[in-house]
Amino acid sequence: MRRALDKKFKGGKSRQPLLDKRIVITRARSQAGELARRIGDLGGETIDCPTIEIQPPESYDRLDAAIGAIHTYDWLIFTSVNGVERFLMRLKCMTGALGKLTGSQIAAIGPQTAARLARAGLNPAVVPKQYMAEGILHVLASDTMVGKRVLIPRADKARDVLPETLRERGATVDVVEVYRTVVPNTDVSVLRTLLREQKIDMVTFTSSSTVVNFAKLFRVQSLAELLAATAIACIGPITKNTVEGLGGHAAVVADQFTIAGLVRAIAKYFQGQARM
Repeated sequence: MRRALDKKFKGGKSRQPLLDKRIVITRARSQAGELARRIGDLGGETIDCPTIEIQPPESYDRLDAAIGAIHTYDWLIFTSVNGVERFLMRLKCMTGALGKLTGSQIAAIGPQTAARLARAGLNPAVVPKQYMAEGILHVLASDTMVGKRVLIPRADKARDVLPETLRERGATVDVVEVYRTVVPNTDVSVLRTLLREQKIDMVTFTSSSTVVNFAKLFRVQSLAELLAATAIACIGPITKNTVEGLGGHAAVVADQFTIAGLVRAIAKYFQGQARM
């Protein structure tokens, strides 16, 4: 559990819209820091409940084969920061350098993914304004993809709209698993009690996997069984759809599908509640 250290933030309560709010973070523990910090800066208290854990793929065979033929790809498309990190880790392990990527154009699903590529010295040619697969498809026009070879390094569980649509547009697409998301061994007994006693103000979800695994961890068929009286915040519409598919209601959906965008949306929600 993390608490905001400075409850006397300059500007008073109006500058701390999350003061005294208890907000659950379901991101992987290793990636929860930024969200916790931003919530804490606005006066909130965060409770960690990691619902996903990042692990290597069960086999590197297909990834290694793709890296061995990396010079044959016209496009590399990265759909997450995790995908970038795991791909580059394996690439360096096999080749010892990033030079093999110079012949391919790179697309990143959003600014955080692009920033991770930039830190490795790689500048993506495409970063869509809409931070989702559909955004990339909007930029990569149909008439430019005929005959192109595309590599998408991603998680084992992901939507297929991107590779399927690119194939329909005439591209040859290889999807390779660079990491897996699994349900961690998280003790949820205390949080379950807090939720049932309505002592949690909000639960945040930053991917569809966090939603699905939350339901698995708490062994509920419907999110309404546990979150009927608790607000749910989602990083974007795909996550929202997953929440609704599992019987929940998203009170907050970020307009910008980033951690910063999510926190802004959460703050706006609680400011609106305070005025009611």
